[in-house]
This record gives sequence, structure tokens and C-alpha cells, in this order.
Amino acid sequence: MYISQLFRGAYRYAKKLNADRVFILSAKYGLLEEYDSIEPYNETLNNKTAAEVKKWADGVLVSLAEKTDLQNDEFVFLAGEKYRKYLVGHLQHVDVPLLGMRIGEQLAFYKENA
Repeated sequence: MYISQLFRGAYRYAKKLNADRVFILSAKYGLLEEYDSIEPYNETLNNKTAAEVKKWADGVLVSLAEKTDLQNDEFVFLAGEKYRKYLVGHLQHVDVPLLGMRIGEQLAFYKENA
């Protein structure tokens, strides 16, 4: 479903980390497991209000709490600021390896590291 060069690089990098689990943050569906099947959609958090993004994040946190230990598991975010903004404050152990990188820098990082 997700075919952008940026997503593919992030996914390859996530798999290279040998994480116990890989989740995908979907603007429409919230938290997805990597092999979940979904219908195509054209939606992003980038045009949503702060209240809408907070509500979306609340739903993601509920789903994440059902599948992980929010206080003891380590979370690596490869998603953009809008997607992680209201999530990271609820997690004890967070890494954002591409923090502050522009898209071109992220693509270069993935090309070199994924």
C-alpha cells in the first residue's frame, strides 16, 4: 500500500534494526501492524487541526498500549513530526534517529543505511 521512496527507505531501515515489531502510523487507520491489509486512501495528518491530530494520537496510544509496554519498551520513530508529536510524551524510551532532517536528507540517510 505505501509505495513512496521515503516510506520504503524507512521500512527497510526499520527491518534492519531487527526490531521485535514494526508498526505503521496511518492517518486514516491509526496504528497498523506491518502486514495489515487496508483499503487505499488519500489522507494525511498534515491538513488536520491540532485537536484532530490529538484525537488521532489518543487512538494510536490506546492501540499501542494493547500491543506493547509503553513504559518499558523502546520505540524508534521514523515518522514525521506531525505523526509523533502527541505520542512521544507518553512513551518512556524513545529514539528519533532522523530528528531535524529534511526529506532529502532522510532519503540520503536511508540510501546509505537501509
